[in-house]
Amino acid sequence: MIRTALALALLTTPALAHNIPVCSGGDRAARKVTCIVDGDTGWENGIKWRALDVDTPEISSPECPEEKGLGLKARDRLRQLMAGGYTIEWTGGKGKYGRQLARVRLADGRDAGQVLIDEGLSQPWPNKGNKWCER
Repeated sequence: MIRTALALALLTTPALAHNIPVCSGGDRAARKVTCIVDGDTGWENGIKWRALDVDTPEISSPECPEEKGLGLKARDRLRQLMAGGYTIEWTGGKGKYGRQLARVRLADGRDAGQVLIDEGLSQPWPNKGNKWCER
């Protein structure tokens, strides 16, 4: 039980409440940047993460104009939610593009990805197509 508690403590990163910037500039790992890329991807102290079990609309390569608009809303809503305080719960796994898989747990205990799903700004992953562009 002590090992489990220690492992969990090592796999979580608490953060104080503050505004999380939108990511910009390169060399984020070396700069140990904390920022948000989009509604399901960010950087925490130089580690790129991907939110577990959610998929938000694309900003950088959307399939339709509606997707980009919703993607910006999802990104900004995630920033707003995280500004109240959060913990990154690292799973120890990696996603398709080598990003660390994680859950963003808000100060009130909610999962940020689930909040975005509940608000219509995300969908569960794996998904069944691009609902943002009606396919």
